[in-house]
Amino acid sequence: MDDDTLFTIGALAERTGLTVKTIRFYSDKGIVPPTTHSPTGYRLYNADAAARLELVRTLRELGIDLPTVSRVLAQETSVAAVAAAHADALEVQIRILRMRRAVLRAVAERGSQREEMELMHNLMRLSQAERQRLINDFVDAAYSGVDANPAMVELVRTSMPELPDDPSTAQLTAWMDLVELVQDTDFRAAVRAMAEYQARERANGDTTGLHHDLTEAVRTEVGAALADGLNADSLEAARVVDALTARYAETFGKPDDALLRRWILERLEVANDPRVERYWRLVSAINGWPELPDMAPVFTWLATALRAHPGVDAGPM
Repeated sequence: MDDDTLFTIGALAERTGLTVKTIRFYSDKGIVPPTTHSPTGYRLYNADAAARLELVRTLRELGIDLPTVSRVLAQETSVAAVAAAHADALEVQIRILRMRRAVLRAVAERGSQREEMELMHNLMRLSQAERQRLINDFVDAAYSGVDANPAMVELVRTSMPELPDDPSTAQLTAWMDLVELVQDTDFRAAVRAMAEYQARERANGDTTGLHHDLTEAVRTEVGAALADGLNADSLEAARVVDALTARYAETFGKPDDALLRRWILERLEVANDPRVERYWRLVSAINGWPELPDMAPVFTWLATALRAHPGVDAGPM
């Protein structure tokens, strides 16, 4: 295109693909003013104006507002800076649209009623920080001011549920269920009671951690007993209990006696709340972690076996 060539609005429209009305609008707004006018008063545009018009079209197609386009043309800001800012803004819009799509899919799959749909939508409008605040409030209510097991508190605080930008229906449902659970006063009271129990244990000298190896041993031994259909009050179950109490005694540095069995039973009764396991299952579902093993049957069987086999010279359990 020759720099000296001048184009009428019609010719420029033909070259750029924009309508005459659109070019006249940009001209009237001073965004791409005419280079000059013909003797009869028609607007004429040179090659530079045509290039500016192409840039305006590109920026507008990318969703850039007219005031920003004017600032770019006036060299008050750069195309790169505008592109970066707009890309960030689009990222936010994309996340919002993905969330809306997830809500609509969940409504369709679950056959949700109006109230559930509104609740789901409102929860999804929260930012990640606001969603985490809901969980932090629950953790604070459960553990603040209590010298609970620090390893457990750290595990809870570092295992925050993080809903992805494009959640599945299962993740969205799990998030709704988790919000309901952590706001339940009975559940909060139960977790607080666990924290207070841990504090009493720490005051009595138990400063050990989470004992993953011991938990795995219990899951393995009792899981095998359950798979074999072993009754908790049988002689075979007594041998399982003997093996596990020996592991407890070694882990906690306690004598392997009837008092230890009562202590283990107390720990199981405090910890074996199905709502706690549900909490961790929901967190795992939201975060896309592997499904957790169901420990409730394991702990229930072991508690029953401990009552059936209290040990030598034990009092009532």
